[in-house]
Amino acid sequence: MVKKSSLLIQVLIALTLAIIIGGLSSPDSVIFGISYIKLFGFLGQLFLNALTLLVVPLVGSSIVNGISQMGKDQSFRRLGAKTFFFYILTTFLAVLTGLLMVNLIKPGTYMTAPAASSATAPLLSAAPQNHMEVLGQIFLKLIPINVFEAASQGNMLGIIFFALLFGFALAKIESNASDHVMNVIKGIFYTLMRMTHFLMKAMPLGVFFLVTKAIAMRGLGSIESLLYFFMTVLVGLAAFMFIILPLFLRIMGLNPWRHLRAMAPALLTAFSTSSSAATLPITMDCVEKRAGVSNRICSFVVPLGTSINLSGSALYECVAVLFIAQVFGFEMSILHQAIIVILSLLTSMGVAGIPSGSLVAILIILNAMGFPAEGLALILPVDRILDMCRTTVNVFSDASCAVLVAHTEGEKVLEVRNNP
Repeated sequence: MVKKSSLLIQVLIALTLAIIIGGLSSPDSVIFGISYIKLFGFLGQLFLNALTLLVVPLVGSSIVNGISQMGKDQSFRRLGAKTFFFYILTTFLAVLTGLLMVNLIKPGTYMTAPAASSATAPLLSAAPQNHMEVLGQIFLKLIPINVFEAASQGNMLGIIFFALLFGFALAKIESNASDHVMNVIKGIFYTLMRMTHFLMKAMPLGVFFLVTKAIAMRGLGSIESLLYFFMTVLVGLAAFMFIILPLFLRIMGLNPWRHLRAMAPALLTAFSTSSSAATLPITMDCVEKRAGVSNRICSFVVPLGTSINLSGSALYECVAVLFIAQVFGFEMSILHQAIIVILSLLTSMGVAGIPSGSLVAILIILNAMGFPAEGLALILPVDRILDMCRTTVNVFSDASCAVLVAHTEGEKVLEVRNNP
């Protein structure tokens, strides 16, 4: 908790300094003959490059590790099928909520696009296409001829598909062989997580350089414009947590108000730590003792949800990518937006549990769609604050899924006596 709070304070300090220095600078400002804009842009790009460097091995090892572990669990069949159904359904509803908000508010139209210096090959061409051509492009990306070529080109659809297939097959071979491979994959995954953790310590510097450059080029109006994005995400998260999920619980015959009261300690902890993993013990305690879910279901659904079910993060990714697309003036057809919805759903599972995993996921989607990676810099100033909010939604969504699974298994949950 201290580390999370310390990093938030550092980011806020870096943001304040960036606003001051950027506001006092101009595109023509120089120091020792070196342009401010070029210097800050170069240093900010180094941070983005370092973050992108870990994307392919991190996502690949994360998915293989998770799928292989679940595949070896014999209780995965019926209970796992129900759990995955509610995970996918709630996350899909979250992404649709974000899609609706970003199309209604259009936060990106209030900001002027910075000059883009890089973009990758787009997943879909901007030219009009028929449905068969679109599906053909998607499947060619999904099933590449060479997984290493896909990795070098940043084709995360191909990486995700290969990782899913590899993890599933790994769980089906004899234990003597699979255990060795799984231990290696797990070791790679945790090593990469540690590398990402080290990198996140440099986030205040990354925020400072990128935001200073943005304000120096576009003025203080860029911060004001960012408030529209900030409010769009908050409204989307609030709508999902206080309207969509409670309505779904009510339809399933459960009392959403009792569920909210039962989960209050976990939600407060999630908001203060901005970590689903750190909140896990309190979440499980609330789900079992206050919501009345059995340990058999709670011990399976909640930890698994912390690993692969991040509804709030998926909503945030969708809004962030569409916001960046609006800023850069990309025309987004229904097909393009549908692809972003699917990628938000997949990547939220692929990078779950990784520090600042949403930033990694957003980079994946930007690369897949051919949007400039520099767009990530637009949302960095408010990312840490929004991280606290989306983590709270993640925890509430996981707990909701646990309650729903228990309810379909015939357990009496959210009874008055279970809510002290």
